[in-house]
Amino acid sequence: MPLPLLLAITGVFVMSAVLVGSAASWWLARNAPEQRRIRSLARGPLAVQAGVGGATLTQDRLDPTLAKLSRFMPKSPKDMSRLRRKLTRAGYPGAEAAIYFSLAQLGLPVVFGGVVLLWLGPISGWMLALFCAALGYILPGFYISRRVTVRQKLIQNGLPDALDLLTVCVEAGSGLDQAIARASEELQLVHRDLAIELRMIVTETRAGKSRLEAFRNFAQRSGVDDVRSLVAMLTQTDRFGTSIGQALRTHADTMRTKRRQRAEERAGKVGVKLVFPLALCLFPALYIVCFGPVVVRIYHAFFEGAV
Repeated sequence: MPLPLLLAITGVFVMSAVLVGSAASWWLARNAPEQRRIRSLARGPLAVQAGVGGATLTQDRLDPTLAKLSRFMPKSPKDMSRLRRKLTRAGYPGAEAAIYFSLAQLGLPVVFGGVVLLWLGPISGWMLALFCAALGYILPGFYISRRVTVRQKLIQNGLPDALDLLTVCVEAGSGLDQAIARASEELQLVHRDLAIELRMIVTETRAGKSRLEAFRNFAQRSGVDDVRSLVAMLTQTDRFGTSIGQALRTHADTMRTKRRQRAEERAGKVGVKLVFPLALCLFPALYIVCFGPVVVRIYHAFFEGAV
């Protein structure tokens, strides 16, 4: 039997075994006694906790099609909680985002691998199909991780401006809750992600949560260290009864200094980062343009006459 055919048959058997094992494991986990008990309780008017920030979403808010598709997601409750936390930090707090993400992780490997197999054939393209399937499985997680990083940087860079607005509003006589609501309106165009988080704080405080708890939820949703330090500062201010305006002004100056230092750090790294495109792209082309005619003339002068 030829070696490529033997490898293709082996790959098919391995993939079949993995799929059958995954299906059996999912079926056994779904029909466990504790899972049946949870499903029987979930049929009642219970709320599904979002896992981050204490926000709740009811089952009837989900689209019926998505609710049916969510049953086929092989995710444990622990993994779903971690996934919902990551998606919330990426800016997708809804319950539908977890379903779309799981469907993308399940569907993209099949699509990428199937396209390669249809294009190259099952014998010659199975290895590339496996690589494309693995790539399709990794892409959704990579996109969410990149989105989390970008959103955290946006919140981190916009926090000094938000603190300045809060300081102005508080020193003008507004309460902290009114100042947060006003800052969320003013920052909507410049720092949209931060404005959404501030609006979430206002919503939670109006729903009955304490201000410190709402800020702690903000720190958990964003995962930014500067927000955690802001929550610690507000906690100390509330505990010791100091001036909230002076504390916000001092903390805003600190955040602004840190933002300037981060910008200076990135500017200092530019020279080092430019070495790679210069050495790999610009210098070879420059050497060819400068020394190419000289090499041609040397060849014509010394080697053509000898031949």
